[in-house]
Amino acid sequence: QVQLVESGGGLVQAGGSLRLSCAASGRTLSMSAMGWVRQAPGKEREFVARIAWNVATTYYADSVKGRFTISRDYAKNTGYLQMNSLKPEDPAVYYCAARTGGQSSYGSWGQGTQVTVSS
Repeated sequence: QVQLVESGGGLVQAGGSLRLSCAASGRTLSMSAMGWVRQAPGKEREFVARIAWNVATTYYADSVKGRFTISRDYAKNTGYLQMNSLKPEDPAVYYCAARTGGQSSYGSWGQGTQVTVSS
């Protein structure tokens, strides 16, 4: 099992930036991917971005492409989500999640961190 702890959320003005971090512990050697998912009040969870843990291939939702960047520090077992040009539609609780081994879905989730954007 992998344990995940997010940090870095907060309040920012529209157009501003935030960087979220996700520190992984436990069976990190078995991690195959880390992703970020967000959920706004009254809405379903929405995929934001994903990174293949070993080769760092990245994938983004169209809604954040060009504004958000996912990355990871392999040695620190930490993933990041750099969010630039934040928009009023970006506020949500942001969760990081991890897949291990041959899992086809995320088996580990963090507690979430709130991102609020003021206009």
